[in-house]
Amino acid sequence: MKKINLVVCLISLVILSLPSPAMAEGIRPGSFTLSGIIGGYTFDGRQHIETRPVYGVRGGYNFTKHWGVEGLFDYARTESTGADQDINFYRYGGEVLLHVFPDNKLVPYLAAGYVGLTRDPEGQHTVSKGAFDYGIGAKYFLTDDLALRADFRNMVFREGANVQRPGEYHDEGTGFNYEYTIGLAWQFGGKGPEPAVMAAPEPPLLQVVPTPPVEEEAPPAPVPAAEPTPGRYKYCISLNLQFDIDKALIRAEDHREIARVGEFMQRYPDTTAVIEGHTDNVGTDEHNLDLSRRRAESVTNYLVDKFGIDRSRLSSTGYGFKHPVADNGTEAGKQKNRRIDAIIDCAFDVTKISPPERLCMSLLMEFETGRAEIQSQYHDEIAKVAEYMKRYPTTTALIEGHTDNTGTADFNQKLSQERAENVVNYLVEKLGIERSRLSAKGYGASRRLAYNTTAEGRKKNRRINAIFDCVVKK
Repeated sequence: MKKINLVVCLISLVILSLPSPAMAEGIRPGSFTLSGIIGGYTFDGRQHIETRPVYGVRGGYNFTKHWGVEGLFDYARTESTGADQDINFYRYGGEVLLHVFPDNKLVPYLAAGYVGLTRDPEGQHTVSKGAFDYGIGAKYFLTDDLALRADFRNMVFREGANVQRPGEYHDEGTGFNYEYTIGLAWQFGGKGPEPAVMAAPEPPLLQVVPTPPVEEEAPPAPVPAAEPTPGRYKYCISLNLQFDIDKALIRAEDHREIARVGEFMQRYPDTTAVIEGHTDNVGTDEHNLDLSRRRAESVTNYLVDKFGIDRSRLSSTGYGFKHPVADNGTEAGKQKNRRIDAIIDCAFDVTKISPPERLCMSLLMEFETGRAEIQSQYHDEIAKVAEYMKRYPTTTALIEGHTDNTGTADFNQKLSQERAENVVNYLVEKLGIERSRLSAKGYGASRRLAYNTTAEGRKKNRRINAIFDCVVKK
């Protein structure tokens, strides 16, 4: 019996000493709890009662993060070691709980209270007595509302003298019973953690700015054409068109190149496209901007006139030499920069089409505030990335993490990087994608798509993008 008690104590101490990850909600003030437990109950040796499994329920209330109370009811079916007699045993009462690290995923606690102990031997009258109990426990939160729990309790009581019934002391003295259990605990109601801005040192940072407190957020930068939309894809094709110097007319030998876009949009009539014109750096900014725009419009007009694409599905824009893809210091680099990009917005099964030069996908994922763990309901979303990369093994992917502006810039940068890395690790460890084909980059709140002043805008800014580089031999 002493060995059992020693093992239980050691296990409990190990649980309490385990490191617990930060940024878990843990105990919520004002929350109610309901637990189911199972374990073992050991009686004092002088009682001559067998150790048996015990089952029970717990119901509690947390006044604060640190302090709570819990009512309990336990039952064990046991028997006397000195006679062939079954005994029903009950423990009931209440305890006060002191949570030591209430904000962590792993929350150790101390417990003390007063309970009733009832023994009901078959064929004899029931005997009840009071006992002080104390012990330790720990809850490990799997989610904000569900936790595993482990407990150890010691019951201390006085036993009367000269009682000659099975399962009772024959000599007066202090008795010690032990209970060791595991179970599941549900937490519901209560107040969640305050918004991150309450804890983040944003006010001191804002005070450094010489302007009054920021009331209006600067407009977000124009959304790049290649920014993926949730539930859709950006299918990017670079057209290798050769224009005459300072001209925007399409050469006959380039018609087949433009047909790649026209035939694709005919095949998928719900797609739209942005035709982007780019130049090298020869000439003035104004001239190149106008030239790139006119060349993009020429391609748009050709798609309308020759392929019957509705003009409402097309738009054109010129960037001049603002977005080079190669070094303008060489003739080869300039040639690469004189290009037309078609950014096609799509909604289809991307694994059923030939890959373009580039494919951008926005994953429909949400993370808990301030945390980077991937929730199980988003595993299928990440599986889309793996399915595409397995179908096209020459592709590589950059996983981008983005956040809203809740919290400090440093915190958001680290959080977005960690979220992107967790997606990469899941693709490698769970879905078998080679790590050399993946990279992760966090952008924090630097690339917002919408205003952070509304919940809807912040949700749009909290996103994970998968940018595929499709190096395919044609």
